[in-house]
Amino acid sequence: MKLDSLIKDIVQDKNDISDVNINKICTSSKDAKKGSLFVAINGTVNDGHDFINEAVENGASAVISNGKNVSKLSVPNIKVSNTRLAASRVSAEFYNYPSKELKVVGITGTNGKTTTASLIYSILKSANYKVAQIGTLGLIADGYDKNKTLTTPDPITLHKILRNLSDDNFSHVVMEVSSHALDQLRVADIDFDISVFTNLSNEHLDYHNDMETYFRAKSKLFRMMPITSTSIINVDDEYGARIKNESSAPVISISTKNKSDIFFKKINYSLEGINGLIRAGNEEIAFNSKLIGEFNAENIISAASVGIALNIGLKKIENGINNVKVIDGRMEVFKTSGNKNIVVDYAHTPDSYIKVLSTIKKLIGKKKKVYVLFGCGGNRDNSKRNKMGKIAADFAEKLWITPDNPRFENIDEINLEITKGLNANKYEIFNDREFGLKKAISKMKSNDTLVVLGKGREDYQDIKGKKIEYSDIEIIEKYL
Repeated sequence: MKLDSLIKDIVQDKNDISDVNINKICTSSKDAKKGSLFVAINGTVNDGHDFINEAVENGASAVISNGKNVSKLSVPNIKVSNTRLAASRVSAEFYNYPSKELKVVGITGTNGKTTTASLIYSILKSANYKVAQIGTLGLIADGYDKNKTLTTPDPITLHKILRNLSDDNFSHVVMEVSSHALDQLRVADIDFDISVFTNLSNEHLDYHNDMETYFRAKSKLFRMMPITSTSIINVDDEYGARIKNESSAPVISISTKNKSDIFFKKINYSLEGINGLIRAGNEEIAFNSKLIGEFNAENIISAASVGIALNIGLKKIENGINNVKVIDGRMEVFKTSGNKNIVVDYAHTPDSYIKVLSTIKKLIGKKKKVYVLFGCGGNRDNSKRNKMGKIAADFAEKLWITPDNPRFENIDEINLEITKGLNANKYEIFNDREFGLKKAISKMKSNDTLVVLGKGREDYQDIKGKKIEYSDIEIIEKYL
């Protein structure tokens, strides 16, 4: 594409750049080569403006920058006030706005994004649509490798994926939308047809600083929705009511507890799953899901509401819900000999700890013992560490505290914050998660339940900038 066409929506002055050909957009100077447009972004660790000369030396044919402290270059330097927004805009333009050709469902919230996305994916598959899912589990689409990426990819990657999907005749895309992605304008030029709000609780405060800033980032998705789209909002959550008032699109209110636009007329929980009736106007959806826990009821009703908004038949919605047997790393139950249960869940916030552990305790009965193995991530919000330790201690007979992506932080300092105020007889600390997990499993007795929290199906430990191979699931499966 010619550079002047590519930047037509971000700058007015396009003198002397019309004959520059662009065949690639990048934000890393190492990826730059002849024909590249390098966008300099000030990131959380590095500032792309420090690498502009390197990008040009590597062959970049043009640069987008904020113009500050950038010397005269041998290639066009397009100066803008916000390079993140420019990266989104030129990516959409370069790939010819592929989201306009697809039905795009965006899901945001602290917890439940992946499960809700997986349920919606299943519902759309049951209706015979060619659908893709983008999020924590990677790209899930027939004919594509399941590549892992950020929960919400950068705009260049995202628009490229959407272009490929559209060209391959996919009709629907279900994607998780993180608060980071919204704040960093990664989805600024995505045309969403439906947005979903699950819930909001303490998370990512290392990035957003406080809950109000975190809320403003999440609510941005609903403020950017066109009037022709639909917002589906969980009004059981206190922040849901605020988002409902801010949505620029018509709202469908959902509730698991009270009458709303869509609500549960009847619901039953057991360790075998959830069944009940969802009421929407004069219509009802009967379902019998293998997913467990009240928080999964939120995810089920969110997904069913998307199916209703897309005018998918009730029977197909029901089949889509029932077809989901388990979500990778979310309340996965492994049954062992002697009636022992090992439950693996990705929970890594105080709210998700309460939801997971209270559900398990309720379903197995008060007399049976629960043990919890967990840790807290390094270089992340440290205000939640002691809260998570106390919540785990409230539900468990004993805690096994192990590393969970310590990154560049000292593991002893992380563990000290987790255990502050806890009874020393209540926990054991291990600096090797594998050793701690094997020890916890070996101590289980008949009817015991071990809950392994934090990593889900992650297959690495993030330690001092290196991703070291590690999997809770592999260790558990070897034991089984």
